[in-house]
Amino acid sequence: MVARPDLTAWRPAVAGVAEVLHAHFTDHVYPMHAHDTWTLLIVDDGMVRYDLDRHEHGALSDLVTLLPPHVPHNGCPVTPHGFRKRVLYLDADVLGVEHIGRAVDGPALADPLLRRRIHQLHTVLAEPGEDLEAESRLALICERILGHLGHPSRLVPPSPPRPDRVGLAHRLRDLLDEHVPEGLSLQEAATLLHAHPAHLVRAFSREFGIAPHQYLTACRVDRARRLLLEGRAAPEVAASTGFCDQSHLARNFKRIVGVGPGWYARTVRGAGSGPPGMRT
Repeated sequence: MVARPDLTAWRPAVAGVAEVLHAHFTDHVYPMHAHDTWTLLIVDDGMVRYDLDRHEHGALSDLVTLLPPHVPHNGCPVTPHGFRKRVLYLDADVLGVEHIGRAVDGPALADPLLRRRIHQLHTVLAEPGEDLEAESRLALICERILGHLGHPSRLVPPSPPRPDRVGLAHRLRDLLDEHVPEGLSLQEAATLLHAHPAHLVRAFSREFGIAPHQYLTACRVDRARRLLLEGRAAPEVAASTGFCDQSHLARNFKRIVGVGPGWYARTVRGAGSGPPGMRT
């Protein structure tokens, strides 16, 4: 009996990511085919054997596999129980078609940090409303991949000196403060500040000890707390503070505050009443 494949695919609202695919196949054999995107693949279980440019390769669980656009490849399971994989299909210009030849020569990347970052990005992409975090993680992933594909000093501009980095971090914080409810994409911030997206993330994190997406989420939770103290309903609070829905608000609110917004709202008392035992 042929096992039924387990597959989930979606297109996130993150610039540069054309598709996300999570799949478990036991006996499916991919024929020779090509994509117009970069295929960034990690295998969670099993092993995939594939041919790329007439050379045999293997996608293993401890490697990152990068297949370039427009180059035909195939694929089949090696073990009887098949393979479980997670794939990011990235727009061709995210890494640049000029690097196709280097990727053909070396599609397997032995880089534990890169693999961990890709796993983290998949985790973020599975949660709606975390677009800035996903963009930030993708920028760092692409920067590291470009380092594998060539000379980092030429592909990615060097980090700015400390005084410039500090100023860049503070300018990004000001931008985030100005766009709390509606949010700001990393690419928009990079364009406004004339900086590389990965440098923005790194400069901000080094200066403030917190990533840009964490800072923005904390600002939104702060605003949500104030609105809940005014007696606003949670769905209204979620909509007016930049969360995509009430569940998104609840998840982040509890992580930061320690209780959910519903619980928090039930503790609200009249203005000036003080905590229990202090009212006169």
